[in-house]
This record gives sequence, C-alpha cells and structure tokens, in this order.
Amino acid sequence: MNLDSSLSDLAYQAGFGNEFSSEALPGALPIGQNSPQKVPYGLYAELLSGTAFTMARGESRRTWMYRIKPSANHPAFTKLERQLAGGPLGAVTPNRLRWNPLPIPAEPTDFVDGLVGMVANNACDKPAGISIYSYRANTSMQRVFFNADGELLLVPEQGRLRIATELGRLDLEPLEIAVIPRGLKFRVELLDAQARGYVAENHGAPLRLPDLGPIGSNGLANPRDFLAPTAHYEDTQQPITLVQKFLGELWGCELDHSPLNVVAWHGNNVPYKYDLRRFNTIGTVSFDHPDPSIFTVLTSPTSVPGMANLDFVIFPPRWMVAENTFRPPWFHRNLMNEFMGLIQGSYDAKAEGFLPGGASLHSCMSAHGPDAETCTKAIAADLRPSKIDNTMAFMFETSQVLRPRQFALECPQLQPHYDACWASLPSTFTPNRR
Repeated sequence: MNLDSSLSDLAYQAGFGNEFSSEALPGALPIGQNSPQKVPYGLYAELLSGTAFTMARGESRRTWMYRIKPSANHPAFTKLERQLAGGPLGAVTPNRLRWNPLPIPAEPTDFVDGLVGMVANNACDKPAGISIYSYRANTSMQRVFFNADGELLLVPEQGRLRIATELGRLDLEPLEIAVIPRGLKFRVELLDAQARGYVAENHGAPLRLPDLGPIGSNGLANPRDFLAPTAHYEDTQQPITLVQKFLGELWGCELDHSPLNVVAWHGNNVPYKYDLRRFNTIGTVSFDHPDPSIFTVLTSPTSVPGMANLDFVIFPPRWMVAENTFRPPWFHRNLMNEFMGLIQGSYDAKAEGFLPGGASLHSCMSAHGPDAETCTKAIAADLRPSKIDNTMAFMFETSQVLRPRQFALECPQLQPHYDACWASLPSTFTPNRR
C-alpha cells in the first residue's frame, strides 16, 4: 500500500499486521526481494525488527529500510553526563496520589532533557511492564534519539510537535497521540514556543487495537484513522549527536551524517498517529455506567487473556442518557493500576484539583471514585439526556503495580491532601426508610 502525505490506514490484523510501503524517490523500493545484491540508487538494505524472528506471522513486526548509510556506521557510545530526571523508584506506598502539572523549565530544554520519570512497574530489562514520564520542552531537538527499552506512546497536553523519524514525519497536536516503535530513531521539533505532555514506555508486547467481541465489527478506534508517515530522508554531512536510552541510561555518539536517511521502506513496524476526536464512543442507552474497558484505544496484551500489560483508555466528550443511574464512574476497587492524565477541560469524576497536565495514581485494590461534590450532585441530578463536553481525560492502565519514582514522591506538585476529596462524603443511611 502506498502512503500519501496525509493518510495511511494501519489495518488491523492481529495487531497492525498488514504491509505498508513508501518511497521518497521513484523506484527506490526493490521489487520482489528485500535485500538485492545492488539496491536502487546505491542504497543499503537494513531490517528493523520489533519482535522476535519466529513470532507468528500475525504478531510479527518488522520494517525493511533502504538508506543512504546503514545504522551500523557509528562509533562507540559513551554514557552521557546528563541522565533522565526522576531518579530511582521510591518507597512502596498503597496510597492514592495526585500531582499538579509540572512546570516547563525556564532554561533551554529539549524533549529528551525534559523527560521526567513519574512511575514504573518493572525494570527496563524485563520483557513486560511500563514506565510513565512527563515531558516538558521549550526548544527543538538538535540531536536524534532512539529508545532501546520499549515503544513510546506520546500524549501531548499543550504545544504542537513535529516528530521527524527514519520513516518520515508526523505532525502532532493536543488531542492526538503518536506511537514510536522500539529502536526507531527520531527527533522532536517544537511547532509552538513550548510543549508538555505524557509518555508511556511499553516494555511488553507492541500496542495494537483491542478485540471488539460482542461490540461487533465497528466502534471505538477505527483502523482507517491511524496515520503513518511517507518516506522523507535527510542527506546531510554535518556532525550530529545520536542518543539512545539503553536499560534506563542515556548513551550518545557523534555521527558525520543524519541517521534519518531512509529513502524508502516497507513493513509494519512503523510510527503512527491517531486523532482522539475520531474515537467512536460506546455507552449505555438504558441504565448503569459501563465498564471503562469500552473506552480502550490501544492495548498491549499479556499471555493471560484479558489481562493487559498496558491499556490506553480515554474519556472523551459523550452523551449521558442512562435512566435511574448514578452517572459518574462508580466507586470501585479493582485489580488494575490506573495512572490518569488530563489533556483538556475537566474530568467528570472530579470537581476540582485534577488539572490539565496533572496526573493521579490509583493502585491495585485502592478504593477510589467521584469526589464528594461530584457524588452529591450526581445523586440529586435531574436525569435528562446531557452531554459531557470540552473534556479529554485518559488512563494508562496496567496489571502490574506502579511504583512512584523518588522525584514523584518528593516534588512540590504532589498534592498532600488528595484523600480529603472523599473525606466529606456524608452518611445518608436511613434504615427505617427505603
């Protein structure tokens, strides 16, 4: 499938299983074989594998690249003096936590230097788990970066980005997301003065669309709305720094050329973006608040059916029409661990304190739900059809317990009295009157 500059649908076939191709020069893609003796235009053939070679065909992720210089053309990496912010994992805590937005630094800070580790549930060398970061930036990257530890899910909260990758460019704005495959080189350029958002680093199975089950063949995120870039190459001979994240540490080397020099490619291990405003929300038209799983955009499965390594779930604008129903999310305790963020507006389960750019963490079996003010209003509400509008909250949900990093437990943005939002819930029990 040839990709134009605006649309390439990543059709679903046990993940994103279909083949895609793009070329920046006519005839740059070899025909009939992947690695001919002589590649057109004097290019080098190179394979980027996102899964093991022997994975089932429907699960395999790999892309053939045809580039000006191969990735092997680099000197030794050395450990960088400046490492990712956030520090080691902090003390274990079962408590509910919530953070105000982290400020954007005053000093020049690019995407990599602006990453701050917030929570994680496994070391980077494990074949499962996730790490979650906040990113803040006020300058474009002048270097190129790749992550050997996992694929990256970017969720902008403010500021537009241009993500220049080996396979082409993706322009991204708040209310859109992007996924960068493990090991793919990229540079983040700012299209506005500053940017802030969230990053989930997935160490497990690559993200894919969830099965729809009884929902049927339509609904939630539609495959045709996932967009991949067209081939775009940089043929420069100027020095540039290449940085990689390897087992949680940053290492760098100096190249004499741009590593974003892929002229043509084909495969299914590709970067992609998705507009959250195109999500087809499913909800009840009778009674009761449905499970949040029906808001799942992407999932990283585990070997246990139905148990996710990572679910990316959104709470978009939607109509509420359920009769005789407590309409906000119910009070609940569950097996999963929920890290929530807010892109715009307010979240329908919280009256105040949960701000765009902020975050909350509710761990396994941690009791949570709507705050006292929201609860009181919901019980007294006139249950006519109403629309929740001008909002976009999301959740990184995982089956393994998320531990806050030391920074997250000590930073001034941690709200010290989050528990108080439930403290004023009154007892309305009336044993003599139903």
